[in-house]
Amino acid sequence: MSLIKVAILGFGTVGEGFYRTIQSHSEELTAVLGRKVEVAAVLVKNKQKERNISKDVFITTEFTDILNLPQLDVVVEAIVDKDPTYSFLKQAIQRGCHIITANKEMFAHYGQELLELAKVHNVSVGYEATVAGGIPVIQTLRQLLNVNRVKQIHGILNGTSNFILTEMREKKLSFADALRAAQENGYAEADPTNDVEGFDAFYKAMILSRLAFGEDPNWHDVDRKGITSITSDLIDIALQLGLRFKHIASIKKKGNQLIASVKPVLVGKEHPLYHVEGVQNAVNIYSDIVGQITLQGPGAGMYPTASAVIEDLVYVCQNRRVNQGFTSAIESCSIVEKSQEEETWLIKGLLNTLNEQPINVIDQVEEGIWIVKATSEEVAQLTKLNQELVCFPIIGEFESEHDLAKLVV
Repeated sequence: MSLIKVAILGFGTVGEGFYRTIQSHSEELTAVLGRKVEVAAVLVKNKQKERNISKDVFITTEFTDILNLPQLDVVVEAIVDKDPTYSFLKQAIQRGCHIITANKEMFAHYGQELLELAKVHNVSVGYEATVAGGIPVIQTLRQLLNVNRVKQIHGILNGTSNFILTEMREKKLSFADALRAAQENGYAEADPTNDVEGFDAFYKAMILSRLAFGEDPNWHDVDRKGITSITSDLIDIALQLGLRFKHIASIKKKGNQLIASVKPVLVGKEHPLYHVEGVQNAVNIYSDIVGQITLQGPGAGMYPTASAVIEDLVYVCQNRRVNQGFTSAIESCSIVEKSQEEETWLIKGLLNTLNEQPINVIDQVEEGIWIVKATSEEVAQLTKLNQELVCFPIIGEFESEHDLAKLVV
């Protein structure tokens, strides 16, 4: 029986999880692919470090050793940072290898170039693990895009932020204490900036945007905010209103406009992301034929991510090059910085600041906490006048002392 020879770049959580899964699911892979999958080599930083890798596997610190293997069919990249991973994968494609990556930052920057190069060399690219870990959102979008036109995507794409917000609400923790709990549980890095400031979710959103809409917005125009401004008091106020804070990436097509944001949002009980808790991720997709579908599952971890990489291995080995990558835009999109539609907001700020602006005040929740109707541009003007204002859009329903206000999703 012929072999499929695979090289793994990096042997951290993702790389090791993939290696272990190949060993534990060898028979299933052989049955699906008709050939046995064999890990031929692993690229590491330190060869002396003890690892649970078979003696038959070639371990090296030099990528050129990987490229010089006599047979190499698939390169699986499980390294962090943009460089030198982009260079490694380019060289692998040029050699004629299929590639698989879990590196969302690198793929957000260079995915289009890699997909175009792969087309030239008649190989495939797997990138399911770049977005939402074990949730098959990339494969789902590929299938939807055969006929359906995606109109909107909402997603909780970062498990660390979702865990912190859940801990703050359920255990009445401060942001600092919830972050510490995330770090102690291995959900957050020593430097959590990428997670809590929204960069990680931003990169994932740009990958989804390119796949679903054929393009991504000007990155500088995307409204990206983290969760560091959310306090325990704000969490409690949201609870009083029947709302929960969620850090949501949103991309939607409105006419010829593509509008994207990654920021904290307050959602009501009817919203599909309301019950997504802890380190779970979820993606809600709205398209013109099927309507709304929601995918939910573990967004990170050794085996959820390994599951995504393994499914990509099957995908690339079957060389499904039709619709394998980003779509072309069906119609030309103009990218706008902010929507001019009125939205409902929770604003923490001074009364006199609000009174100076043409803002429709719906309710005063308590001293200095307001529910208002305004466009995002009007809210931006408010924050320019008073940088201490904190503003969060509300999606769904909220409960006030006066009535139940139903808002447009």
